[in-house]
Amino acid sequence: MPGAQAWFDSAAGTVTLLLAGVLAGLVGILGYRAWKRSRVTPEERERRRRAWLVATGKMCDAALVDLREELVFYSYSVRGVEYTASQDVSQLSAYLPPEKQMITVIAVRFDPANPANSIVISEEWSGLR
Repeated sequence: MPGAQAWFDSAAGTVTLLLAGVLAGLVGILGYRAWKRSRVTPEERERRRRAWLVATGKMCDAALVDLREELVFYSYSVRGVEYTASQDVSQLSAYLPPEKQMITVIAVRFDPANPANSIVISEEWSGLR
């Protein structure tokens, strides 16, 4: 029965294609889930930036410009260039001194290759005196 053999070959090819599609879909889903788990959150990226600046950054004196609820505004000079920056300290409230109004002079850690990249407080270090 040549017709039955042709039908069987056609059905086997269809099943093979269907299984290959399901397998590709599963691999895609697993790959997407692994990629999502490996992504770094913005909070973790900021924590790593602060840790890197504490470990490798240079330090200089700065002037406190303004201190709001969760923002510290400060100004500092590197190689004759004046920088004004701010840092969100909402995640670092446990590390802030209790008498925030008494802060006058602060220290800054900055990246020597990019002095605009700076911090005044992190989990391991505080420039708030």
